[in-house]
Amino acid sequence: MKRRDLLRAGVLTGAAAALGAQKSLAQAPAPSAAAPSASELTPAQRGVDASKDLAGPNWKPLFFDEHQNATLIILSDLIIPATDTPGAKAALVNRYIDLVLAAETSENQRAFLNSLSYLDGESMRRYKSAFRYLSREDQDDLLHGIAYPDAGSQWTGQATSREANTGHTHFEQLKHRIGVAFYNSEIGTRELGWDGNYTHGVFQGCDHPEGNHK
Repeated sequence: MKRRDLLRAGVLTGAAAALGAQKSLAQAPAPSAAAPSASELTPAQRGVDASKDLAGPNWKPLFFDEHQNATLIILSDLIIPATDTPGAKAALVNRYIDLVLAAETSENQRAFLNSLSYLDGESMRRYKSAFRYLSREDQDDLLHGIAYPDAGSQWTGQATSREANTGHTHFEQLKHRIGVAFYNSEIGTRELGWDGNYTHGVFQGCDHPEGNHK
């Protein structure tokens, strides 16, 4: 056999061996992963419906203290009151915000608490009492004073009030959180037109007799 033929035979033999080794590796069963223990499973994986926790009678805030929680309940009810449909208080907006903030960054937590504290600070400055203890009329009056930005006046030459716009910024932060929480609740989504049906419904498996899928 010529040297070229010997080289060709060697190359073919080596290629066949390499392909055989790759095929064996590809067909080898993957190592089985150990099943997670019960303590490693999330509540959803364990079959727990955590969506009901917020409405539980023994609910306690994870992030707010008692005063902050009570203030937020009153504020949310003023921003989205009950009309012919339930409002923010019935939607448990305070509990949803508490749950979200408990998992937020410290920067976002401080921003929200600063806005809530601003409300109490303004209330003490104007009425010598914390916001939660004011009459409904005074609470409304305070909120109307910060709900709109102060753009000054081109007619009178009155300058923009920096303090008023600071209050408006804090109000917008609180209103945004409350609005998002409300329209992510069941009550809020029903107000937007949700009829209670889920998009995909219940999965219906094949009900044909075995071996007959025509």
